[in-house]
Amino acid sequence: MELTDMTALELSEKIRGREISVKDAVTHCLANIEKSEDKINAFITIDKEGALKEAERVQEAIDDGSLTGLLAGVPVAVKDNMCTEGIKTTCASAILENFVPQYTSEAVLNLKKAGCVILGKTNMDEFAMGSTTETSHFGVTKNPWNTDHVPGGSSGGSAACVAAGEVFMALGSDTGGSIRQPASFCGVTGIKPTYGTVSRYGLIAYGSSLDQIGPLANNVSDAVHMLQAIASHDIKDSTSVKRDNYDFISALNGDVKGLRVGIPKDYFTDGLDSEVKQSVLDAAEKLKEQGAEVSEFDLSLTEYAIPAYYVIACAEASSNLARFDGVKYGHRAAEYEGLHNMYKKTRSEGFGAEVKRRIMLGSFVLSSGYYDAYYLKALRTKALIKKAFDRAFESYDVILAPAAPTTAMKLGESLSDPIQMYLGDIYTISVNLCGLPGMSVPCGKDSKGLPIGVQFISDIFREDNMIKAGYAYERARGEIEACPMRKAGE
Repeated sequence: MELTDMTALELSEKIRGREISVKDAVTHCLANIEKSEDKINAFITIDKEGALKEAERVQEAIDDGSLTGLLAGVPVAVKDNMCTEGIKTTCASAILENFVPQYTSEAVLNLKKAGCVILGKTNMDEFAMGSTTETSHFGVTKNPWNTDHVPGGSSGGSAACVAAGEVFMALGSDTGGSIRQPASFCGVTGIKPTYGTVSRYGLIAYGSSLDQIGPLANNVSDAVHMLQAIASHDIKDSTSVKRDNYDFISALNGDVKGLRVGIPKDYFTDGLDSEVKQSVLDAAEKLKEQGAEVSEFDLSLTEYAIPAYYVIACAEASSNLARFDGVKYGHRAAEYEGLHNMYKKTRSEGFGAEVKRRIMLGSFVLSSGYYDAYYLKALRTKALIKKAFDRAFESYDVILAPAAPTTAMKLGESLSDPIQMYLGDIYTISVNLCGLPGMSVPCGKDSKGLPIGVQFISDIFREDNMIKAGYAYERARGEIEACPMRKAGE
């Protein structure tokens, strides 16, 4: 079996069985990156020297028996909004273009403890603000299925590098669908866990009450094993939740008999592409054939999710990004007159158009006279949406929905109409507003050959139901065609 055809678990098994060395796996991925990067631009930073050195350390730990994890030796990538000691962390922004952190984020440390080897930092929408990975200061990332199309965002670099076979798995972050939507567009599996399950320590925040780190991989099993590796309680993160159980792997049993699956009628109305709709409904039929109880229901309040999300997210972004002012770290304007002028010039030069748009919107809704009218109203709406999902989970174990209303759009289409880009988050943002877990699994392709993803959503701390449904569907679906760039090794 070729290395490219292996799953992450298969690769690690062969490494631990001394059939393949960690260095061989890392060298293979670095060669694939070299072949593909000029076509897709999935990485901002590639740490070749550091990865080869880490490969030696991991190999020694495997050889002496101190490292036995199921992901030991697997090459991975990390979204460039997670701090990595000694490696640039830019958030794809000019304002942090040369920022090198002095510490490593907890999720990345957990990956390293599991024996994964980090090859580099992936491209993203600037400060995770976007749905296409076109707002990056370091150039657009392209979809490896068709380079005329976007990979989704904001974790587009992570999704693209997994789909193209540059790495076996990658970390992304999800504020309003930023793992699940690019996973859908690039034909990979992406998981956004329950809020608080994975430490946010070291994640450069966009929306603090919404952000959550999660895995992207080529199949459900790899993604779930990666989730188990990174999930932990962390006293350094005030939003981290101490869970009774961090065992996600046991849910990979394929048994969905009696599992109650709900399909929200609200998600299958105007605006949903007909090919996406059919693929998602076909996925529901597959689950029904496996013994799941599938029925439709009215979710309600879905039309209020987007305005509530963007008011809350932009308000939090306005506050979080206030720290980037040129004083302590990051870019500083070369010429200025006085402190306030330095702030203005630094931020004007350092932030891109989409980030400025969201900072201004956030500052507006938090300003005196508008706070009650917009921000507090959005928080009340968020609470009502959470109640709607609570009612739904009284009757259902899993909600099945599209991950995005369309397949990947062409490069440049969304940037000309930001409102249309915002509306594309319709099926993913409620999960973040409510702190729920969600997962996107490939479920087909459209007539243009672009991937389609189906989304599984479960109640807080019930990732097991979502994983059971996703894994059972994946097995019933069978093998799907790999990305052409991955197959060709290009």
